[in-house]
Amino acid sequence: MQTNILEYLEGSVARCPDKVAFADATDQLTFAEVSDRAKRIGSSLLAMNHRGGSVVVFMRKHPTTLTAFFGTIYAGCYYVPLDDEMPRHRIELIIKTLDPGILICDDTTRAIAEELAYPGKICHYDELVQGDINEEALADVRAKQLDIDPIYIVFTSGSTGIPKGVMACHRSVIDYVEHLCDVLKFDEDTVFGNQTPLYFDAYLKEVMPTLKYGATTILIPKQLFMFPIKLVEFLNEHKINTLCWVVSALTMISAFRTFDTVKPEYLRTIAFASEVFPMKQFKIWKSVLPGARFINLYGPTETTGICCYYEVDREFEDHETLPIGGPFRNTQIILLDENNKVPAIGDQGEICVRGTRLTLGYYRNPEKTAEAFVQNPLNTIYPELIYRTGDLGKLNQRGELEFAGRKDYQIKHMGHRIELGEIEVIVNMHEDVRSACCIFDGEKKKIVLYYTGDITTADLTAYMKSKLPRYMIPNVTRQLEQLPLTPNGKIDRNLLKKLYEKK
Repeated sequence: MQTNILEYLEGSVARCPDKVAFADATDQLTFAEVSDRAKRIGSSLLAMNHRGGSVVVFMRKHPTTLTAFFGTIYAGCYYVPLDDEMPRHRIELIIKTLDPGILICDDTTRAIAEELAYPGKICHYDELVQGDINEEALADVRAKQLDIDPIYIVFTSGSTGIPKGVMACHRSVIDYVEHLCDVLKFDEDTVFGNQTPLYFDAYLKEVMPTLKYGATTILIPKQLFMFPIKLVEFLNEHKINTLCWVVSALTMISAFRTFDTVKPEYLRTIAFASEVFPMKQFKIWKSVLPGARFINLYGPTETTGICCYYEVDREFEDHETLPIGGPFRNTQIILLDENNKVPAIGDQGEICVRGTRLTLGYYRNPEKTAEAFVQNPLNTIYPELIYRTGDLGKLNQRGELEFAGRKDYQIKHMGHRIELGEIEVIVNMHEDVRSACCIFDGEKKKIVLYYTGDITTADLTAYMKSKLPRYMIPNVTRQLEQLPLTPNGKIDRNLLKKLYEKK
């Protein structure tokens, strides 16, 4: 029985050492090169007596970054991916949350890393891969590793303004990979086109199956997503046949009539997640690629990514939305109403997840972990955790699960899960802002910020751009003399929504 994700890499090295595993527009690494670099990094970390604990991987998006991830695991540690595209403020908050460990940087991030006042040791990637491989030390780590040991922390948005670190282990990732591959039918001929940043867990959909089958993942340059025609030409040039993208990246191509100029020549599998696929745009894709498989995926970071899927197998009307289907094997989806009872068919309930797919919880945050990872209320016999997603869903007459929105103020925007409270905290930190509140226009998919204070909307927007990721910047910012309050003194969000709808 497999208990360590590195067994995927080692199996492919044995079968196809000289095949390209990871590449971008200019560089590539074979499986043998990935293995060699990862083992050197792991050995170097162990030589510094760093075994267990966190390793911050603060590098540009590049094939070498993935070897730093695997090298961290070889040392028995867990990696924390950061990127120089992330706002400095967010990086500082994440680093402040972590125990002092080791930070791996490259030429593009070294200067920033040195300015961060990182409390641990800063190491350059190029120096780590120069070390010798210590097979004995690596074998000692492997002998003591368990499948419940953590392998990464991915930080998501937090309602208090402090990002939450979700910890995943070998067991949950292996369960995820095995069942994802069964459904999407990957093989050694699969060529993935990676769209997502490496500091989210979404890249697992491509990277781990690549290791499992000896497939290939191409990291697509970010700037191409501003030029749809060049993007599709890149897909064709690299013979990319499989996409696992957020919906907005796909609709960007179809909405700009790209297919009138160039069409994907090799695509056979298009999986999408994080957002509802507008039916008009979906039908364009389906008409251009009638022989391709289209799979709608659903799942939060806390369940190691995807836990539900629906392969489109019928025609839909323009007003309909695609279901999220049903759970992967070895995973159960439970809908619970406000009384912790299973609702009737067609009635909404909170989507809760049960199974091996659940992550370990939130890093150094037992309170938030206890709120989200709870005892299954349907099981009063023995301890059994479920994850309460905060998402609402319902079963249709076909028995398919349909997404019905968020339960609270956490939203999904531009492919990312966002806590509106985190935006509010950052805005309220500005000295000229007295109070702030965010709402979300679910129909138009817009974040709307209301605030009071002595700062113009233009200056406040510039401030937010320096503190928040692009996908968290409000689409609309409006200044008020005062924010409406409920009788108990809280900001009246419902009145703000009505105010926005009147504009």
